[in-house]
Formats: sequence, C-alpha cells, structure tokens
Amino acid sequence: MVLSVMLFLFVGICAGIGWWFFGRRPEPAKVPEDTIASPRTKEIMMMGVDPRTEDTGRSDTLLIVSLDTAAKKASVFSIPRDTRVEMEQGAYEKINHAYAYGGHEYTQKLLEKLLATSLDGYVLVDIHAFERMIDAVGGVDIDVEKRMYYEDPWDEDGGLVIDLQPGEQHLDGRHAMQYVRFRDEEGDIGRVARQQKFMQALLDRVASPEVIPHLGEIVQELSSVIKTDIETGDLVHYVTILPDIKANGVSSHVLPGYPGWWQETSYWLPDIRESRRLLAFQVGVPFTPELEQRTAKDIEVYQSSLPKDLVDVAGMFRIASEEEAAAAREQKAMEERKNIRVRVLNESGIKGAAAASADVLRGKGFVIDNEDVGNGETRDRAETVLTIPKGTEALFGELPFPCVVHESDDDTAVLRIGKDYNNA
Repeated sequence: MVLSVMLFLFVGICAGIGWWFFGRRPEPAKVPEDTIASPRTKEIMMMGVDPRTEDTGRSDTLLIVSLDTAAKKASVFSIPRDTRVEMEQGAYEKINHAYAYGGHEYTQKLLEKLLATSLDGYVLVDIHAFERMIDAVGGVDIDVEKRMYYEDPWDEDGGLVIDLQPGEQHLDGRHAMQYVRFRDEEGDIGRVARQQKFMQALLDRVASPEVIPHLGEIVQELSSVIKTDIETGDLVHYVTILPDIKANGVSSHVLPGYPGWWQETSYWLPDIRESRRLLAFQVGVPFTPELEQRTAKDIEVYQSSLPKDLVDVAGMFRIASEEEAAAAREQKAMEERKNIRVRVLNESGIKGAAAASADVLRGKGFVIDNEDVGNGETRDRAETVLTIPKGTEALFGELPFPCVVHESDDDTAVLRIGKDYNNA
C-alpha cells in the first residue's frame, strides 16, 4: 500500500513540529563538517508503517521533511522503498526491510548514513489510518486527470478496487486512497506527480479557514495512529505560519538514482553524490570539501558492493565499470541464447560456409546440433538471410558476414547463407 507524501506533511504538522520553532529543545551539538545539517532547518524522518499480525511489518513510505523556520518554507525528500542500502556487516537490502530488523531507530540510522546527515526527529503513521485522516479534515478537492480503474482481488488488504471518474471532485478518505494508490503505464513517475498534486490539495485544505480552527481537535482524534519523539504542544504557534507555507509552496524531490535488477528483484540504486548535493541544497548548506571526500569514499564502497550479475534497466545504470556492465549483459544474453534452436543452411555453393557460420553462432552461446547444419535447397542464393523469432534480434548482435535479418512467429532461427558470404 502506498501513502501520499502529502499525508506525511500534514501529519508532521499536526504532530507538533511547531514545537521546534520556539526554542523548547536544546540546540544540538556542532555537527562535523562532512555532515549535512543546518541551524535554519529541521529535518524530520516520516514513515508510513504497514504493521502485520505475523511480524513487525515494513515501512511502506519513507521521506524527509525539511522545515525552514525563517523563510517559512517546507520541502519533501522521498526515499523509494526499494532503495538498496548497506545493513549490518556488509549485507545490502532494500531500505523498507530496516523497520522489521530494528524499527524506526534502525531505519533512521541507515538513512543518516546514506545521506550523510543528522535527523532531528521522527513521525510514524499507521498507513491503514489514511482514510480516517483524510476524513478528519473533511476530504480534499482535486482534479482527477483521467479515468482511473483497476482491480486487484489478491491485494493484501482484502482486495483493491480503484474506480475514479475524471474531473474536479471532492474526495473522501476512501476515494483519496484510490487516487494515491493508482498505478498506470507511467509507473512511479506518474505516481510521484500525483502525490505532489495531492500534497498541494491537502495543504490547501489544512490551511483553509474551515479547518484551521479545528486543528487541535483533529490532532487529538488522530493521536492514536501517530508515534513521534516530537512533543505535540503549542500547535497554535505553527498555525500562524501555515498560510505562509501554503503560499510559498512545498518543493518535492525523489532520491536521485537508477533502477536495477538482480536475482529477479528490482532495486533503486542511489546516486549518492547527487542525493547528498540535493539534500544540501534543500537545507541551504554548502557541499563542503570534507563532505565531498567522505562521499567519494562511500561511493567507492557502494560500487564495489554491486553484484557482478546486477543488470541495468533500459541502459540507465552503469555498474562498477562499463566493462563489467557489458559483461553482465552478455552473460545474461548467453543464457537466453541456449533456449533458441538455430538451423544453418548453406545455399551459396561456398564450401564450408555452413560449418564456419555455425561455429560463429556457437561462440555467441547458441546451441546448434550437427543435424541442423547442412546444405539448403539451392546453391544460387544471392543474399544471406537470417530469420529469427520475434524480439530476439539483440541476442544475435553483430555477425562477421553480410546478413539481412527478418523476424517471424517461428520459434526456430534459420540462417540461409548466400553468395555475398564471400564478401565477409
């Protein structure tokens, strides 16, 4: 289940983040120069937790909210749940597993290490309370950009049906949940865009004259589904700057990185340098030489930890080196070539052409039986033609002889050698 980034902004507000603004917490000790921290902002880790009956559960949504008290601005840094991070003793897993191993304390520790930062507090929210939270503020007005329909009878929460019509409408908690959970062909990019749109709509609602006078009551009502180390007093102080936060807008970012695939599992592989630069910019501090030095070392360790057979998605991720990336892709292709039957027919009259061509293809990993190598029905074919199963052209790659390639619905590839073979 996925919670909107916007929900956490609201929850963080109502959990009493305003308490930080007025000096009720001692000033933190001076942080090292290779750590991202600012006296102007407070960085709060916010987690949507999916509790389960059989175990601790997982963190479903994870983000950092930065609050600038002087400029009266807020920004959100979203951490994909599939982000690959180092756990204990050099083991690497998805960051959403950290909650099951050590709760929010362990998750915060890993997040601080990944981003070279020091977080000021946390807010935990039971994601099953999303509908209740939206209903508590009276729903949200939003322009649903298109028809949204989806059914998943196997969803963990007893089945999922999303059924929203396009157009301007007022969403209660149930329909707001459908909006933020909807997935389409745009994948996470489209979902993040909808989350940002929902955040603005929710902030508009929370800062409205109808809701502000009742924020105290709302916080009280939702206190059972929120856990935090931030005191909940003096919400009235925060309310005074809430309209300014709304007017200034809330900037949203996703942890920079690239998708990767390993052992049939998808990961988000963070661009550590770009992530830290973005966070430093977000909190308004320079990217110091000390921070750059620490980052370079951390990148070296992370790159060396990547499995040799981890592959890029759509060519977006370079592993430890281009050579290793190419080797990993070729190894994967070699395995796939074993499943394609290839026949090699000499129709050129050139002695030994079929056997030589078969050896070339065997060198690429194709398994070719001797009975599939021989002469064709003619000895006068002009052009060499390779007919392959649809979608397998990349597996054949470059061949050391002229060749016209066609696709077919057949599962067998057939190479018919013509007289242009002599031009190789």
